Amino acid sequence: MKLVIVESPSKAKTIGKYLGQGYRVLASGGHICDLPEKRLGVDVDNSFEPEYVVSEDKKRVIASMKSTIKNCDAVYLATDPDREGEAISWHLQNELSLPDDEIRIEFNEISKKAVQAALTKPRRINKNLVDAQQARRVLDRIVGYKISPVISKKIKKGLSAGRVQSAALRMVVDREREIRDFKPEEYWTLHAFFNGKKPFKAIFFDVDGKKFKIPNKAALDKLLAQIDGKDYVVDEVKRSVQKVMPMPPFTTSTLQQDATTKFSMTAPQVMQIAQQLYEGVEIEGEGHVALVTYIRTDSVRVADDAVWAAKRYITDKFGAEFYPKYPNKFAVKEQAQDAHEAIRPISLDRDPDSLKTKLSRNLYLVYKLIYDRFVASQMAPAQYDTLKVHLNAVGDKHLFGFKVQGRTMKFPGFTAAYADFRSHGNEDDGEESALLPDLNEGDKLDFKELKYEQKFTKPPQRYTESTLIKAMEENGIGRPSTYASILSVIAKRAYTEKEGKALKATELGETVCDAIVKYFPDIMDLKFTAKMEKELDEIEEGRKWQDLIGAFYPGFIAEVKRAFYDGSAVKREEIVSDVKCDKCGAMMVVKEGRFGKFLACPNYPSCKNILSADNEVVGTCPLCGKPVTKKHSKAGKIFYGCSGYPTCKFASWDIPAPHLCPKCKNTMIVKKSKGKTLYVCTSCKYEEEK
Repeated sequence: MKLVIVESPSKAKTIGKYLGQGYRVLASGGHICDLPEKRLGVDVDNSFEPEYVVSEDKKRVIASMKSTIKNCDAVYLATDPDREGEAISWHLQNELSLPDDEIRIEFNEISKKAVQAALTKPRRINKNLVDAQQARRVLDRIVGYKISPVISKKIKKGLSAGRVQSAALRMVVDREREIRDFKPEEYWTLHAFFNGKKPFKAIFFDVDGKKFKIPNKAALDKLLAQIDGKDYVVDEVKRSVQKVMPMPPFTTSTLQQDATTKFSMTAPQVMQIAQQLYEGVEIEGEGHVALVTYIRTDSVRVADDAVWAAKRYITDKFGAEFYPKYPNKFAVKEQAQDAHEAIRPISLDRDPDSLKTKLSRNLYLVYKLIYDRFVASQMAPAQYDTLKVHLNAVGDKHLFGFKVQGRTMKFPGFTAAYADFRSHGNEDDGEESALLPDLNEGDKLDFKELKYEQKFTKPPQRYTESTLIKAMEENGIGRPSTYASILSVIAKRAYTEKEGKALKATELGETVCDAIVKYFPDIMDLKFTAKMEKELDEIEEGRKWQDLIGAFYPGFIAEVKRAFYDGSAVKREEIVSDVKCDKCGAMMVVKEGRFGKFLACPNYPSCKNILSADNEVVGTCPLCGKPVTKKHSKAGKIFYGCSGYPTCKFASWDIPAPHLCPKCKNTMIVKKSKGKTLYVCTSCKYEEEK
């Protein structure tokens, strides 16, 4: 008998089905060894030698495996094909006393073909990959173990901090402060409306060919006076055919971005679902079946056999014209490791519709997302007829320019793959994109009316999980296997909280960020963190891992000592609320205590008044008409509840509209869209403008 060892029971079940008799497949349950929980576990005086211990819950697993090995002719280690998987195999080799031989197998997909092929070409454990994992683990342990006591001493007991998580936190904090410090600037938009067979509107753009922004009402009035009663004449028409290429197949990052946006899942949820699709899910009549390739990757590369399978599928289903002249190839980002191909379905024969009733809703949604994106990525570009028109209101001394642009679909190309999910990353950006007017140079237009609107510049948007992952990837912060855990950690530590889909830095998060910036500026420097990621990658190429830690440690430990003996406290910036103290009239400030946020009078100790922070009125209850206030759940999430509780038990994760839907009588919520405030029904999707 031959033994194959993997990490998860689900993966073991799938592989066991493919191998059949003569093989036994066991699961380690992830890492069997790690650094000790309650001490540093790194000998900083002896080449940073790590101390690995077998966790208590894995001692029985190891004992069982040792017993099984006695009756086996061969043992193969089939952990995941990445640094973590290589390290798990190395620990298994050591703890099970396996020979330093060709016992490591790997595959990018869990299919019968891939597993059987891997067994024909086992290799030795790649020590460079193991060392890269060791370097990251040791580096993160040193940073976390040394910084956390400083933060606890300077701010409050029990706080902790990490290397990459701190850099991600800084991004959220910096964005929050940009928003807070933002000063909106006034501007005005002006549209001209025209009659004709295809009525259209054009937006004011320039004066005498130079772009002009209308800064205030006085400038608008002057402009209106100059173009009042003037003729409008077309002076430029550009028609063309625009080709739009499909997006590449998913990487770990882009899968998380797309799924969190479309399905309101968290990044950890997306990865958990994707892991199930990779390891195998139970399908009625077939047993355990893996559906997608390895899900931790930063590459958009696709295997040749998958490219040709896609060609057959596309030409059969859509027609030969939907396949490009040459297969699509996508550029791999400079910082990508490119160790594994992009995420794709293992077999295009398993289309999502055939599995819709056999998978849970979330498994189906993520599988369909991966499937459709891969098919679309291999298809011909979409083609659009585009129109760009410039026209002038001909004044006495100046030409006042307006423009209109838009496009209509000429050939759907890859968009045909998105039967259900029409949003595929290539949105219309024209002023008009429906019925394009038939215009020619020199046409004198049938003017109808002018409409104008006052607007204000907007601050940057808070990060969502999707946009933070994208920003982390662009800045070289973290790696595909760590994005979800980074977001999970800073939320669990209450350094960030969610308002709807947006991530907001908490007062505690800002204070921790300030402390780490003050005492450990390199840790919070995004460029420094990205540089460390590149150096970790270099270890995979053969660089000695101890050299990296050795270059970092002396300067870092000097910062730790200075921070510990620095007597100054980290000043916490007070956030002023909009609630008046009912005892002295001062504006209450937000404080954070052992049990969360509360409001305190700034005149303490002369005034010791405090209030619950869950008092901010955000709207009106649609059921009883009493104020709806902002509240915090036991898990720290923000929700909105009626102040009349427990008589009225209305509660919502979103700010409610003040009345029920006039069509179906269900709750409506407040939404912002294109500068407008809308009331949207949570059931029938009825909308009305506030």
